[in-house]
Amino acid sequence: MYTLVIYDITDDDVRMRVAEACMEAGLVRIQKSAFLGRIDSQRRKSLKHRLQKILGNSSGNIQIFLICEADMRLREVIGEPVGSEEEGLMFL
Repeated sequence: MYTLVIYDITDDDVRMRVAEACMEAGLVRIQKSAFLGRIDSQRRKSLKHRLQKILGNSSGNIQIFLICEADMRLREVIGEPVGSEEEGLMFL
């Protein structure tokens, strides 16, 4: 199972900590505010709790999606990632 995390957060510090938590959980940045990867249910649950703590009462939202292999095979990517290797953008 794949996990997709997307977020819309205005506070720079909170947004950076969310990105770090996603990377530490084993997800890969696919867009500036989107991370994707295969992690097990326990790691996903742990990430969810960590993200809840990080967001706290800050303005914004974080969404977590589970995506099966069949749905991932249907994914279409149009264009190239915007950014550079330094920004850690990657397509799986």
